[in-house]
Amino acid sequence: MAKGLQAIRGMNDILPADIAYWQYVEEVLRQVVDSYGYHEIRFPIVEQTQLFARTIGEVTDIVEKEMYTFEDRNGDSLTLRPEGTAGCSRAGIEHGLLYNQIQRLWYMGPMFRHERPQKGRYRQFHQFGAESYGLNGPDIDVEHILLAARFWQALGIMDQVTLQINSLGTSEDRARYHKDLVAYFEQHQDKLDGDSKRRLYINPLRILDSKNPEMQSINEGAPKLLDYLSDDAKFHFEKFMLLLDHHGIQYEVNPRLVRGLDYYCLTVYEWVTESLGAQNTVCAGGRYDGLVEKLGGKPTPAVGFALGLERLIELVKAQQEVVLTPDVYLVLVGDAAERRGQELAEDLRDQLPGTVILSNCGGGNFKAQLKRADKSGAEIALIIGDDEVEKEVVAVKYLRAERPQEHVAIEQLAEFLNEQSLG
Repeated sequence: MAKGLQAIRGMNDILPADIAYWQYVEEVLRQVVDSYGYHEIRFPIVEQTQLFARTIGEVTDIVEKEMYTFEDRNGDSLTLRPEGTAGCSRAGIEHGLLYNQIQRLWYMGPMFRHERPQKGRYRQFHQFGAESYGLNGPDIDVEHILLAARFWQALGIMDQVTLQINSLGTSEDRARYHKDLVAYFEQHQDKLDGDSKRRLYINPLRILDSKNPEMQSINEGAPKLLDYLSDDAKFHFEKFMLLLDHHGIQYEVNPRLVRGLDYYCLTVYEWVTESLGAQNTVCAGGRYDGLVEKLGGKPTPAVGFALGLERLIELVKAQQEVVLTPDVYLVLVGDAAERRGQELAEDLRDQLPGTVILSNCGGGNFKAQLKRADKSGAEIALIIGDDEVEKEVVAVKYLRAERPQEHVAIEQLAEFLNEQSLG
């Protein structure tokens, strides 16, 4: 027998039982971000490989090991997007959205990285991202923090996440820091792991981001970038913290917090959790004022964040149950009832937009259909048989409440259901 086809490892199906959580979380995100005046942008899943090599950095795990890159029929090197900021910025430059303008944008969709699949980390994963362009003060950085905090509050997980912050300073600050950091790691070169040795002279800041437990004690003794900040960078970070304090946002300063992508500067932050094991980052972001210019645009201040939907949904699942169920199930017994019931279902959908009405199909006796109605999770079963068709009424059976069955005239049914506050 032929071997059955299966999904690619690390690229998962999202089944109907889980879709309820996805739709719920996505709708909450949309409602919150809309309330802040952000506009949705959609850009391709596939981009030129050079876009990511130029923005993310040649010497990063993403570019070196994780990108899904291929040549198309024209011989062009293309890549499935591993993150959203580069594509968002490219689209903004290409369509003239950024120069001398203020833009608040958001996006949502799949990203792709060839990593070892594990819980909370997949090869096809989904991100929600928010990006702001044209604003250089720490107030917009704080707005992004407030935006994310409102997500957590709306989803009931505020007590599950902690905010960690740091500053990467300016490029000049990092150049001075780079020299001393390399000198420090050279003194411990015999204790560096393979990845750290490879990054030592090219991107030593990434060594601080190592997840290898054996590197932690070495990293703890490394010089701190916060000690190298210029006056302007210090002012930005201090005002950022003052604004967070003003809004009552609790945070921890983590001097080892860096970003895995080369284009970040000044403010960086992560929302982390202890509820997801090793994959503890739920949301990460910061400022990247040099990115637009790096891509060929005019100098434009920018800040943004991205959150992983799979990890966010895992947190929501632990806090509440979300299911998709119909409001009403039509039990139709007999040929005349089937014809009249389907017609009635269409009328109700016209009159009650937003009400989910599931009409029995495939026949079945009264008992079998009532079982289906109960299994569907509907609050009410509307029962129509030959007698009901003749009298132009329906029998209303309450499936989730201790209430007696009653009859309602078909012409009054929409008004009756509207009064039941279904959903």
